[in-house]
Amino acid sequence: MASANPAAEAEEARQRDELAESLAELFANVSVMVRGELQGTNNQLALLEKMNDRVAQEYSNYGDVAAGLRVFVEQLNEKNRGFDEYVSQIDAIDQQVTEFEAVVSMLDKHVALLEKKVKSAYQISSSTQ
Repeated sequence: MASANPAAEAEEARQRDELAESLAELFANVSVMVRGELQGTNNQLALLEKMNDRVAQEYSNYGDVAAGLRVFVEQLNEKNRGFDEYVSQIDAIDQQVTEFEAVVSMLDKHVALLEKKVKSAYQISSSTQ
């Protein structure tokens, strides 16, 4: 039994060594897999950080453009206020032209009436002579 026991013990030790090697290989593989997953996550986070920086820079540029547009709009508003006086003058001239056209129309009708009277008087005086 003593000789059977050493062989069984040797077999058992060999199986334990194989099990230990298999477990060590399993842990090494799991470790590589976890490192790969962590590296992938790390890469995604780095990409996300770069994207955030780029978007922040783009929005900063938009802010600069908006500030420039605000200044431009203020300048246009100042110019517009400068034209208000001219617009009111143009409106007054337009009103005067409208009134003048009404007077001209009335005078035109009056001249047409006078022409008829003169023609009528001329025809009467030429027919009596």
